[in-house]
Amino acid sequence: MRSKYERLGYLGEFFQVTGVQPVVLTSFMEMTDALKVALPEHLTELGALTVATLMENRYELHQHERLSKRLGFGEAWIAAVEQADPDVAPELSDAERDVQRLIIAMLRRRGKDVQAELDKTIEAIGAEQAIAVMFLVGRYVTHALIVNSLDLQPPVPSIFDRTVK
Repeated sequence: MRSKYERLGYLGEFFQVTGVQPVVLTSFMEMTDALKVALPEHLTELGALTVATLMENRYELHQHERLSKRLGFGEAWIAAVEQADPDVAPELSDAERDVQRLIIAMLRRRGKDVQAELDKTIEAIGAEQAIAVMFLVGRYVTHALIVNSLDLQPPVPSIFDRTVK
């Protein structure tokens, strides 16, 4: 967890609470790190923001807004991802829209009958990255279920919260 702490400057409540399962948490973080290698940053952030939005996981959403901004993705792109409506998001590339459609279909249909969206995603980014996106969805759903079940509050505000300086 040292690298996470050094990058963020803190370890949030998620890590404090889940730290009682260090082996599981370490594996979870290894998966997170592997996904960062398997996917380009824009698809990782698109996935994280989309799942966090649809799962109402403000804890992760706010952190990934900040990370996306730090990585150079503008607020317009972040807002477009968070509206979770790729058909009206000109800020997203065609491939990003295909990926977001797959993520939305996976969540709304619980992974069933998503072959059309998966085929389009494979066509757009290849089979290896499409499978990585599917793993990414699982990773962020797991985080959301834990955070939402424990009612953990976001450690940072949204970048869109204009009342915070």
